[in-house]
Amino acid sequence: MADHAEVEYATADGNDYAEHEQTYERFLHLTFVLVFHVINIVLGLAIGGVMGHWLTAFLVFVVAIVGGAHGALSNSRTSSIIAFVISLVAFVFSAVG
Repeated sequence: MADHAEVEYATADGNDYAEHEQTYERFLHLTFVLVFHVINIVLGLAIGGVMGHWLTAFLVFVVAIVGGAHGALSNSRTSSIIAFVISLVAFVFSAVG
């Protein structure tokens, strides 16, 4: 059964809560970057496969790779967002004309 005594986690030996928190933050960052990378790849496939603009799709793939790699290696999410905006603009321009 569960022990109903007072929890003494904060005073326990070997408390590595800061390390757990840092690992969780890194996990959230990589999840954010990879989700945006997958969205960029899907936009590139839509541009190439559905609209037939494979040169534009190739450029979107390059932007997605560069933005994803920079975002994964740094602690900045800005490059993933910029890559997404560029891919979205390319998708809109490919759909219009």
